[in-house]
Amino acid sequence: MIQVPALFSVLPNAAPASLLGTSKLAGVWGTAVSAFSYGRRVRMEWGTIIPATAAAFGAAFAGAYTVTKIPPDFLRQLLPLILIAVAVYTFMKKDFGAIHAPVHRGGREKVFALLAGSGIGFYDGFFGPGTGSFLVFIFVRFFGFNFLGASATAKVVNVACNIAALMWFGYSGNVLWQLGLMMAVCNIAGSLIGTRVAIRYGSVFVRKAFLWVVSGLIIKTFYDGFLK
Repeated sequence: MIQVPALFSVLPNAAPASLLGTSKLAGVWGTAVSAFSYGRRVRMEWGTIIPATAAAFGAAFAGAYTVTKIPPDFLRQLLPLILIAVAVYTFMKKDFGAIHAPVHRGGREKVFALLAGSGIGFYDGFFGPGTGSFLVFIFVRFFGFNFLGASATAKVVNVACNIAALMWFGYSGNVLWQLGLMMAVCNIAGSLIGTRVAIRYGSVFVRKAFLWVVSGLIIKTFYDGFLK
């Protein structure tokens, strides 16, 4: 929500693909550290995580390739509308994400995970803002996870998205390596703090934080899409 818009503001003359690639370089480290921290303390639903992560990896690579060919301008106006729907749904369902009760098992679980991973993976590689929030919402709404479990799962899938997109951006010369690595240090520190806070205060806290983050995303993406 903050990193990509900040890069576009600070480096307005840089190619969009280079800024997205730099953001992936910075973000993958913090997300990986956060995923590892969650994995040590939160039960991980690997039956969902593995197919979703595999699908997200391939789709994110395709999305990163596509963004170097086609500007993602049309998503700027669509994104705030989707986020509004997510925020309203989460706010109206007071018990949404309070209980961890996975609703899919076996082949159905894998199919849903592949679909979710593919869709969000492509989006993350192609554009990116709000990917973590979308993943959390999907794992709560369609898989029956609580917010803490969904956050842990989302981190693992998001790591795969970042690595795949970074592979293409790096190969195509669309990464500002020195800047990205300096930003990565800050990402790691923030991820360590955020994960500890989320685990300590549980799903109720994560739900509130989720709503605040999505609200901020709505304001920012609405401004970018309609007023900027």
